[in-house]
Amino acid sequence: MKLATFQFQQTTHIGAVLDQTVVDAAADPTLPENMIDFLAQGDAALNRLQSLINSGKQRIPLEQVRLLAPIPRPGKLLGISLNYADHIGETGLGKPDYPTFFTKQSSAVIGQNTAIEIPVVSEKVDYEGELAFVIGKRCKHVPLTAAADVIAGFTIVNDVSVRDWQIRSPTWMLGKSFDTHAPMGPWLVTRDEIEDPHNLQLETWVDNERRQCANSGQMIFNCYEMIAYLSQAMTLEPGDVIATGTPAGVGVKMQPRGYLKAGQTVRIEIEKIGCLSNPVQEEIV
Repeated sequence: MKLATFQFQQTTHIGAVLDQTVVDAAADPTLPENMIDFLAQGDAALNRLQSLINSGKQRIPLEQVRLLAPIPRPGKLLGISLNYADHIGETGLGKPDYPTFFTKQSSAVIGQNTAIEIPVVSEKVDYEGELAFVIGKRCKHVPLTAAADVIAGFTIVNDVSVRDWQIRSPTWMLGKSFDTHAPMGPWLVTRDEIEDPHNLQLETWVDNERRQCANSGQMIFNCYEMIAYLSQAMTLEPGDVIATGTPAGVGVKMQPRGYLKAGQTVRIEIEKIGCLSNPVQEEIV
């Protein structure tokens, strides 16, 4: 199932994307009105939404809605650095002994077709195409063998980075958290739709130029290892989003630099999930 958060007639809804339509969960008053509460209800909510899909009711043409990020304001939005060997190679840094995470502020989240802004304070804005997973169950101290069970599904995140601001702090947080710098979507694909999250092709395009091409199997620390590691320190909760790192091909390592410019479009495609596309524009102050 492809779970979506969307705007229709100026109201925010959740539902399921089916072909070129959206099944509006609002047709069932027992279903939550936001994605985090929906995920927290687990299989019970999924089964009720599936019944609504089977009924053939409450379908809206996809072209009539505006897709938002599937989790518009996650409680936690985490990224992992240096998780692809080829990206480590292009940076010249060493392979980490442990997963190294950083925080992106949830106010940076935007959805499909919403513009990434070049801020007035920097022109060094870079893309990072990434597979992300979303937590579906409140959990702590998750063993590696049970980690798959706490994942609700998978989506795409563009870990947009302001490179000069990123290096100003060892935590990277400011340079990763500018407004509009966490495009997410276009929807959340439930776990049952993806047999192996560690065998998905990923491509990032800037206009018609392919900048990144990799397979998620090249990750150093896989999704389950990330969950087992993180949950030793913190309680993971429904709707938490963890981006799994970017492969080689980032703009900062191109010659000349391939930073984003107003008028371009960034498109990230991941097998079995879909395509996340965002135009680029100057920040309007």
